[in-house]
Amino acid sequence: MTVTTRSRKAAAEPEVVSSSASSTTSSSQETEAIEYPDIKTIRDAIPDHCFRPRVWISMSYFIRDFAMAFGLGYLAWQYIPMIASTPLRYGAWALYGYLQGLICTGIWILAHECGHGAFSRHVWFNNVMGWIGHSFLLVPFFSWKFSHHRHHRYTGHMEKDMAFVPATEADRNARTIANLYMDKETAEMFEDVPIVQLVKLMFHQLAGWQVYLLFNASAGKASKQWETGKGAVGWLRVSHFEPTSAVFRDSEAIYIALSDLGLMIMGYILYQAAQVVGWQMVGLLYFQQYFWVHHWLVAITYLHHTHEEVHHFDADSWTFVKGALATVDRDFGFVGKHLFHNIIDHHVVHHLFPRIPFYYAEEATNSIRPMLGPLYHRDDRSFMGQLWHSFTTCKFVVPDPKVPGALIWAHTVQGTQ
Repeated sequence: MTVTTRSRKAAAEPEVVSSSASSTTSSSQETEAIEYPDIKTIRDAIPDHCFRPRVWISMSYFIRDFAMAFGLGYLAWQYIPMIASTPLRYGAWALYGYLQGLICTGIWILAHECGHGAFSRHVWFNNVMGWIGHSFLLVPFFSWKFSHHRHHRYTGHMEKDMAFVPATEADRNARTIANLYMDKETAEMFEDVPIVQLVKLMFHQLAGWQVYLLFNASAGKASKQWETGKGAVGWLRVSHFEPTSAVFRDSEAIYIALSDLGLMIMGYILYQAAQVVGWQMVGLLYFQQYFWVHHWLVAITYLHHTHEEVHHFDADSWTFVKGALATVDRDFGFVGKHLFHNIIDHHVVHHLFPRIPFYYAEEATNSIRPMLGPLYHRDDRSFMGQLWHSFTTCKFVVPDPKVPGALIWAHTVQGTQ
C-alpha cells in the first residue's frame, strides 16, 4: 500500500514509491509558492458524461441496497432466534448488526447522492428519494442537506466550515464535550493515556453524529446564519431538528419541518413493529445498524478531512479549490467499492464536483490526478488503523510556518507539543 501526499518534512526529496505502508511523498521546494489550478481548468479535464447521472443506474443501486437490507433483516428475524446456543446466538446477532450496518451505510450514501443532486437530474426526484432513504435511517434529510452543502462550500475554512473544524491551541481546552468535561489541567494530564484516548474515540464514534445534529458540534464559529445567545438556550438554537435554528435560513424552515415529519413517520413505523415483535427484536434488527451506520459516517467524514499533511486555512487565505483539495482519498477494499459506493476511495473529486455520481467518481479522479500532482492526497494504509492514529495524534492546529495562511496539525511542527 502507498501514501501519496504533499510532504512538508521531505519537501525537497524526489517521489518515492513503496510497497509497504510507509509514506510516499512528492512536492515542490518548500520555498516555492503552491499554485492551485482554477476550478474551470480542473472541470475541463473530466469527461462530460461524468456530470450526467443516470436514473436507472442510481435506482438499481437504491433497490439493490434496500433488497439486501430487508432480506438480511428477514433472515435474521426468522433464523437467529432458533439458534440454541446462547453464545452462538449472541455472536450471530452481533455479526448481523455489523453486516446490516455496512449495507445501510450504502443506503445512507445513496441518499447523500440525492442531497447533492448526483442521483438524477431531477430536483424533485432527488428530494423524494433522499427523504425516503434518510428518513428510513432516522436522518433528517433536508436539515443535513442544507448544512452539508455549506460544509462543501467552505471545506477547510477555519471559521465557516460545517464539519470537523479542528481545535486551535487557544480553544482546544474549551471543547468540554470532546474533553469528557474534564478541566484543563486534568484533560492535559490524561490526554495521551491510551484508555482515555479509547474512551474519547468510542464517544466520538458512537455519539458524534447525534451531538452534531443536536448542538452543531465541530462546526466553525462563523458557520451559523445568525448568532445565538449563550448558555442552554443558545445551544438549543443550533439543532438540526428546529425549523428556526441558527443553522438554517428562514426560507429553509419548511424543509426542516419535512425532515422532522420523516423522522416521526419512521418512529411510528418502529413503534408499530415493536407492538408485533417486541422492542428487543426491534433493537436487534434496527438499532444495531443505526449505531454502526453512524460510526462509519463519522469515521469516513473525519478521515476525509484529518491527515497529518493536509492543511486547513484561515479566512484570508482560503479559496474553494484549496479547501476542496484539503481532502484525502483512502482505501477500504471491497466494502468501499461495492457497499460504500466509492465515498471513501474517491472523495477528493466529490468535494470539487459533488454532482458527479459515485459510479463515475473513479474515472473523474483518474482524469484530474495528473493535473493535480502533489495537490492530490491519497492514503492507502489501514483505514481503522489511521482512525486511531489520527485521533490520538491530530489534536489541534497551529499556523504552518512554511505556508502563510495555512494551519497544520501541531505535532507535525518541530518543537510544538
